[in-house]
Amino acid sequence: MRTLAAVLMLVLPCAAQAQDAEGSAAWNRIYAAASHPRCTNCHVGDSGRPAWDDLGYGPARLHGMNIVAGDSRIGAETILCSACHISGAGDNAVPHAAPQIDDDWRLPPVELAWRGKSSAEVCRQLRNPETNDGFDMAELVDHVSTSAFVNYGFNPGAGRTPAPGSVVTLAQDLQIWAAAGTPCMGD
Repeated sequence: MRTLAAVLMLVLPCAAQAQDAEGSAAWNRIYAAASHPRCTNCHVGDSGRPAWDDLGYGPARLHGMNIVAGDSRIGAETILCSACHISGAGDNAVPHAAPQIDDDWRLPPVELAWRGKSSAEVCRQLRNPETNDGFDMAELVDHVSTSAFVNYGFNPGAGRTPAPGSVVTLAQDLQIWAAAGTPCMGD
C-alpha cells in the first residue's frame, strides 16, 4: 500500500504539470489567432474604429471611409457595416470584393477589445464571463465552433490572409486550456 501511495505522490504532480504545460501551449495557439490582424481589426474596443492592418491588400491603416461603429457596433451612427459587407452566405472567391458571411456584420462588444493587448491581458479577459460577453468555457467553445465571424477569420477567401489555425483547432485548444484551468501568464 505504501508503494502505491509513493507512486501516486510522484505521478499526480507530473500529470498536473503535463496538463499545465498542455494548457499553456493551447493558450499560445489561441492567442496566435486572437492577436492576428484578421481578428484584432474588428476586436477594437470602444474606439469603434475597425482596421485594415496586415490583411494582404495594402499598408496597415484604419478601415477606409472613416468608419466608426459607435455604440451600436453596427455603424448606425455613421454608415452601417452592411452597406458594404454582405450579410449572406458566399464563398468570398473574388479578391478584395465585399466580404460575405451568413450573419449581420458588426463589431464585437466593447469588452472584447484585443487590439494592442498582451497575451496575459487577453487570457484574463477570455476566461472571465464578465469580460468575454458572458460565456462560460463550454459556451465559448460552442461560440467559436458556430460563429460565422470566427469561421470567416480562418476562411476569409481569395486574396485575404487568414488567422492561423482553424475553427476546429481553436475549439480543441479552448477545451484543452479550460481543462488545464485556463492558465494565464503571471497567475
